[in-house]
Amino acid sequence: MSKADLISKIAEGAGITKAQATEAYNAFTNGVSDALKAGDKVALVGFGTFATSLREAHTGRNPSTGAAIEIAAKTSVKFKAGKELSDNVQ
Repeated sequence: MSKADLISKIAEGAGITKAQATEAYNAFTNGVSDALKAGDKVALVGFGTFATSLREAHTGRNPSTGAAIEIAAKTSVKFKAGKELSDNVQ
């Protein structure tokens, strides 16, 4: 499902225009992003939890040359599906 498909589904399900659904989608994604940037978790009961985790800096290898390279530390986003979502997908 693409972003446009999701926005259409939101508009249809909520009985609102696509423009309003786009605003709602953008508000949701911006809210989640802001919370994660602040170091918070976003827990949507039954749906799932968005959280961040820190990957430490480490040494890797260039596959072409075999030379050692330093890979910088990075914060990554993780999502863990909730029970209700997992049950609905099966």
